[in-house]
Amino acid sequence: MNPSHEIGGFWIRPKPPFRLDLTVWALRRLPINQMDHWEGGTYRRVVVIDRNAVGVSVRQHGDLENPRLRVTLTGQEEDAAPLTGSASAAKARLYESVRLELSKLLGLEVNLSPFCRLASADEHAGPLVRRFAGLKPPRFPTVFEAVVNGVACQQLSLNVGIHLLNRLSFAYGRACGGAQGFPRPQDLAAVDPGHLRSLGFSMRKAANILAIAEAVTSGRLDLEDLVNVDDDVAVTRLEELKGIGRWTAQYVALRGLGRLNVFPADDVGSQNKVQHWLSLDSRPGYDQVLRLLDRFDPYRGLIYFYLLLARLADDGFLVRASMR
Repeated sequence: MNPSHEIGGFWIRPKPPFRLDLTVWALRRLPINQMDHWEGGTYRRVVVIDRNAVGVSVRQHGDLENPRLRVTLTGQEEDAAPLTGSASAAKARLYESVRLELSKLLGLEVNLSPFCRLASADEHAGPLVRRFAGLKPPRFPTVFEAVVNGVACQQLSLNVGIHLLNRLSFAYGRACGGAQGFPRPQDLAAVDPGHLRSLGFSMRKAANILAIAEAVTSGRLDLEDLVNVDDDVAVTRLEELKGIGRWTAQYVALRGLGRLNVFPADDVGSQNKVQHWLSLDSRPGYDQVLRLLDRFDPYRGLIYFYLLLARLADDGFLVRASMR
């Protein structure tokens, strides 16, 4: 493993209310996630800035209503010159790039006040919002990462899907600052599908992931351009990609594009969560889930994150995380 060195750090003030622990757990989903580390009250992730791997550590100071985040950066020794050159402008550009990444990743500027006002009057949503006050909707740093996450987890348990993503990251991502980075499209574009098969992916999933990586790398596919279209168009264009069905497209719209009105209603796990939350006699199907959540328009997707946290809390993860 290449040695790393500290580059520096800076402060961010998120839009309150904010809790780093809740937001990070909504991002990482399970404690086995090796791309998004949470330990001792510190969040760590690797981002790639100008082809350099940068280790990012984030720790919250202040309270729910007056949050401050201390961000510390580390880099690989071979990247020291381009990252920490004497020009203060270069470091300022690096800091701003990381700030923008974190703003997207942790939803730092998302204003949830309209949703909280809407949900507070609801007998079911009100307790969730109060219980998890400070949650912001997280978002993968790239649409490509969201697509690969969605494909990996198709028709599998979340536990198995994240194990596959961990293996993919250790095989093709870059590590720095104690965290493992997620591979970029160019890291996967020329990979043999058999290599992904050896990591546990089916040949179909391997072929689909690598085809999308190659199309992005070659410039034939611009996933990031989907931020410029509305929800329905974004989902439709994602469904046009080989191996991307309705559930994956909606998952990517929510977690990759930040479309807070999109709820992945085809997901059996989410259907089970809705059934438990609303004390329904049976698990609701796709159409019923959407009807039940219509009263939260245009924030249906936010319910997905609150129900995820409720499940994590029931499993004991949030209690342990918050006490550290």
